[in-house]
Amino acid sequence: MIKITFLGTGTSQGVPVIACDCPVCLSDNPKDNRTRSALLIETGNNILTIDAGPDFRQQMLREKVRRLDAILLTHEHKDHIAGMDDVRAFNFRSQSAIDIYAEERVQNAVRKEFSYVFSEIQYPGVPRMALHDVDNFDLNINGDIITPLRVFHYRLPIIGYRLGNMAYITDANYIPEETKEKIIGVKYLVINALRKEKHISHFCLREALAFIDEISPRKAFITHIGHDMGKHNDVSAELPANVMLGYDGLTVECEP
Repeated sequence: MIKITFLGTGTSQGVPVIACDCPVCLSDNPKDNRTRSALLIETGNNILTIDAGPDFRQQMLREKVRRLDAILLTHEHKDHIAGMDDVRAFNFRSQSAIDIYAEERVQNAVRKEFSYVFSEIQYPGVPRMALHDVDNFDLNINGDIITPLRVFHYRLPIIGYRLGNMAYITDANYIPEETKEKIIGVKYLVINALRKEKHISHFCLREALAFIDEISPRKAFITHIGHDMGKHNDVSAELPANVMLGYDGLTVECEP
């Protein structure tokens, strides 16, 4: 059994940093209050997150996460890595570095963004991160087999992940055929859709629904949702029976 919790389902294109009078910001439905996209995964072996954006600390506190074994990174954009300084709390509890899985380009961005973590002279109390390569081969993290999924964020190659019968893809607008072959058969699919209108680097809702229809999972969830998508209840009423908008705090038990 794999349990997933949506830490965040929003995007920096939909998280207000100034006073905003759009219908989503004014909504009193907590499902319209979206932090930056990330996923918590709990297995019998590990507690993992996919990405650690600017809202990472808030998300960890909200979900009362007391242990974290590793972070899988999809790509280097700030809305997916900016919260990684806060792994220091988990370092303190475990007295060890946190394992970070990312491809080489993303590792280089992490080293640049958090240069003090990798400095030759270590300042007391800085976060501790152990970087591990992600390529085209399966990862074995404490007995959990995780398959990297190559997708594209416009021209930027990024990575989604499959773990058992669940696959997670964010910030994509193109999925190669060879990647689709690795996704076929999943029962639970998380896929990004920024808005209803077409976008240059993200799936729109129509494109995400077409991909869901092609893969035909038991249940699919939309994430990385911008405010332009509209309010949760309004959009939910338009979706097929096996598809739902993800929302912050949603927990799903992915049965075999």
